[in-house]
Amino acid sequence: MHVAPAGTAVLPQVTTPLEASQAELFEFVHSDPLLSASFVANIALAGLTILLIVYLGRHLTDPRTKLIAVSVMLISVVSISSYTGLASGLTLSFLEMPAGHAMAGEEVLAMWGRYLTWTFSTPFILIALGMIAGSNLTKILTSVAFTIAMCVTGLAAAFTTSSYLMRWWWFVISSLFFLVIVYIILVEWTADAKNAGTIGLFNTLKILTVVSWFGYPILWALGVEGFALLDVAITSWGYSFLDIISKYVVTLLIMLWLANEPSEVTAGADYGASLPGFAPADD
Repeated sequence: MHVAPAGTAVLPQVTTPLEASQAELFEFVHSDPLLSASFVANIALAGLTILLIVYLGRHLTDPRTKLIAVSVMLISVVSISSYTGLASGLTLSFLEMPAGHAMAGEEVLAMWGRYLTWTFSTPFILIALGMIAGSNLTKILTSVAFTIAMCVTGLAAAFTTSSYLMRWWWFVISSLFFLVIVYIILVEWTADAKNAGTIGLFNTLKILTVVSWFGYPILWALGVEGFALLDVAITSWGYSFLDIISKYVVTLLIMLWLANEPSEVTAGADYGASLPGFAPADD
């Protein structure tokens, strides 16, 4: 998933000041039913996904399988929290676009709360994918580090209003970090999954993940930060739709597969024990 600046809405300058209160932000969002629904739908889907994970994982016993299940659960835990922040107006701000931008001088609604979603949820997506591929800790931590860097530089692009060129420079940096992650998934982890015997599921997961993540920069280019061809509600729904695929659909596929605890991902009762040779009690 590429994290270039999230979609924004043009702020009616005659009614709302740049320094808006949370109440004004809340009213602004929910005055647009389509924009509001793009947040609320994800809150509902994240909650439903958490319940499905609990149900499908209720009989899991292997600690490595449980760790993968916990990783995918945390994706939805982060999402339900961050989308609530967006829906409440807590993680929204009004920004004035810099000279050179298609909407230079206009105040827009920046949904920077999406970066909280991506910063804290994409590491768990990658942890789950890396473990299913049977990859080593070095590759998994590398992917996590680069996805955090990708999200942070994307946030910098969203908040940079001093120069339109600098917004794009942050975008380029974020894109380079994104390509590192794509390489790990498509090359390194594909090879690892073949050796681990999980290539069947992994191929499906990598296609859903990589294709949906490439959709984010496309939406950015078409949205307000780019060519302003799409309005904010459509752009927001685009991001939400990509989140649904890369998070909830991927999670469901993983949990349906994990429910039977396939031997390719199990590791024995002492996996992850803090004391060598000591198997902790079952939860």
